Amino acid sequence: MRIGGKVWEFGKPLNPKFTPQVGVTPEGVEVPRSLVDKDMQEKIKGMPEEFQPATPKGPDPKWRYMWRVGPRPANTRFKELNSEPVIPDGLPEWKETMDSWGSKMISAIEVVAEMAAIGFGLPKDAFTSLMKEGPHLLAPTGSDLQRHGSEGTVFAGFHYDLNFLTIHGRSRFPGLNIWLRNGKKMEVKVPVGCLLIQSGKQLEWLTGGECLAGMHEVVVTKRTLDAIALAKEQNRSLWRVSSTLFAHIASDAILKPLGHFTKTPNADSYPPICAGDYVEQELSVINLKGKDGL
Repeated sequence: MRIGGKVWEFGKPLNPKFTPQVGVTPEGVEVPRSLVDKDMQEKIKGMPEEFQPATPKGPDPKWRYMWRVGPRPANTRFKELNSEPVIPDGLPEWKETMDSWGSKMISAIEVVAEMAAIGFGLPKDAFTSLMKEGPHLLAPTGSDLQRHGSEGTVFAGFHYDLNFLTIHGRSRFPGLNIWLRNGKKMEVKVPVGCLLIQSGKQLEWLTGGECLAGMHEVVVTKRTLDAIALAKEQNRSLWRVSSTLFAHIASDAILKPLGHFTKTPNADSYPPICAGDYVEQELSVINLKGKDGL
């Protein structure tokens, strides 16, 4: 990944105390939910074959650097989820660069969140007020196509995002697939200069299941192979890098259906829960609860 004119290779340096919500999460750690969630596995079996996701062979072979963006709460029950960011050695411009880009991404999310609230018939700040001092994470994600560039390799197994909204720019290489509400699988093509926003589980919770968390995966496809061949011809890096930001509801805020969403047919499936408790439950399932009690 290039930052400030320098190239930083994922995995250098490693955070000596492995806490996946800050610093580096190496490849081979995060477990795709589709490998451990029996309900999800049954759902996949019921899909038409052409819409089924690729089957991962184990933990995701991707690297990720978690960088906390924005102010943290002075008092919280979830100190680890709101811990200080880790700054890599030898990159003095890191904090300024990450904070600058991260704040722009959050600003875009806040505009979309306000537009969504108005569209849903809620107060303009229905979502953004709950996002205040949330544990937002700028999480550049890298996958080494030199080592893992064969067709069908799964970099991110079929899953939903546990946060509120996810935003990211155009990746260096294609490979992102999403599932529409009607169950159809679709390959994503992000135009140059555009950002992609995906709904997360926290938004699903706040809308009583009316706005579902988007299912997606990242896989090496034929288009990925074509892009790899072109990159080799041009002597470019074979790291697939995506600039992802996970926007969260504040850890101590309560997730529950808002306003008229309390009357949705599935509202009872989304009982009140502290956002931090929900996040910790989800992280435990996908092997990202970390060490030392994270």
